[in-house]
This record gives sequence, C-alpha cells and structure tokens, in this order.
Amino acid sequence: MDYFSTYLIYALIPMMLGLWAQYKVSSTFSKYSKVRTKTGITGAEAARKMLNDKGLTDVSIEPVSGTLSDHYDPRKRVLRLSEGVYTSNSVAAVGVATHEAGHAYQHADQYSWLMLRTSIVPLVSFGSRLGPILFMVGLILTGMIGNFGYQIAYAGVAIFALTAIFSLITLPVELNASKRARQWIANTGVIYQDEQDGASKVLSAAAMTYVAAAIQSISNVLYYLSILNRRNRRR
Repeated sequence: MDYFSTYLIYALIPMMLGLWAQYKVSSTFSKYSKVRTKTGITGAEAARKMLNDKGLTDVSIEPVSGTLSDHYDPRKRVLRLSEGVYTSNSVAAVGVATHEAGHAYQHADQYSWLMLRTSIVPLVSFGSRLGPILFMVGLILTGMIGNFGYQIAYAGVAIFALTAIFSLITLPVELNASKRARQWIANTGVIYQDEQDGASKVLSAAAMTYVAAAIQSISNVLYYLSILNRRNRRR
C-alpha cells in the first residue's frame, strides 16, 4: 500500500467522518434549538427534575460558557450546562440536559463503564502527550540505532493507543446516558410526545460524534503502525 492510500484510509477518511459528525450534531442542535417546548421547561429545569427524581438533590447545576460544552463532573458532583442549554426552553436543550443528567444517574449507580473511564483519565491524558513524542523520537532514531529506535517508536504507539481504548470505553458510557435520558423523558412526559422525537434526534446526532472519535483514534494508531511497518520492511 503506497503512502497516499495509507493516508487516505487511516487519516483522511476518518477525519472527514469526524467533520461530518460534528456538522450533524451542530445542525441538528441548531434545528431543534428553534423548537420551543410546549411546557416551557428549560434545560436546567429538566435536568433538576431528572436529578431530583433519582434523589440526587446534592448534585448542583451550573451554567458554563461555550457551545455544547455541557458535561457532568463526577469529582465535584456538578452538572454544567452551556449557555444555549441552561436557560433555553427548546427541545434540543432538554435533550442535552437530560443526557448529562444521565451521567449523574450512572455515577449514582456506579455504572461500571463510567467508573472505568473516570479511573483511566489521568493515564490517557499522560499517554496522549507522551505517545506521539516517543513515536517521533523513535522514528528519527531508527536510522541511527536501528532496532532500539523501532522499540521506542512502537512503545510510543502502544502508549498512544490508550486514547483509542478510552474512546471505545466512552461509547457505552455516552450511549447509556442517552438511553437513560430517553427513558426518563418518555416516562415522565416532561415534553410532549411529538417533541420527544426531536430530542431523540439530538441525542442520536451527538452519539455519532463519539463513534467518529473512536474510529479516528483507532485509525491514528493504525496509521502510526503502518508507517513503522513500511519503514521496517525497507531495511
């Protein structure tokens, strides 16, 4: 396989998929941000109600700057909602807010995938920085010290692969949070039946970004390996 084909398969196509996923979630969120809930409930109110229904009255909700910067912090037990979600009474806001509340549900239930993801965050953060550096250093040294350089480069790829593992672990966490949000919305009727489809589409579009991220992470690892294997064969 030549360099261009390798780049196309392992880098360009996954990157385009990621861009498409980002566009999809942005456009879907934008569309349903214009659809107001008939009950008038805001994202923050929906999240508060969902948390209270689980007895999670000690989990606070805070506004945070940015667009779609919503997240749940399990360390501080805080659910942070972006400006376009916290005060908005749109269908999109309810979908995003309840998804984040779904993470608080997972934390309360000690959901295994969430616990695993949280525990490896420091390791993944370290590996994402050190892995590419070791790879590049090893790649440079292959022309000077041969096998030892390859060993350093392969070690870098192995460390960097933690990011791919993290992305794969993230998938069930995010999908399960959306499932909990959908179930709660359907069971409580916090928004009308005809509005629930819009909230579900927002959740599905968001899920695609995590699928794309996992594909990109795995592809990056394979791309690094292909570079090393090609250079190894030329020795």
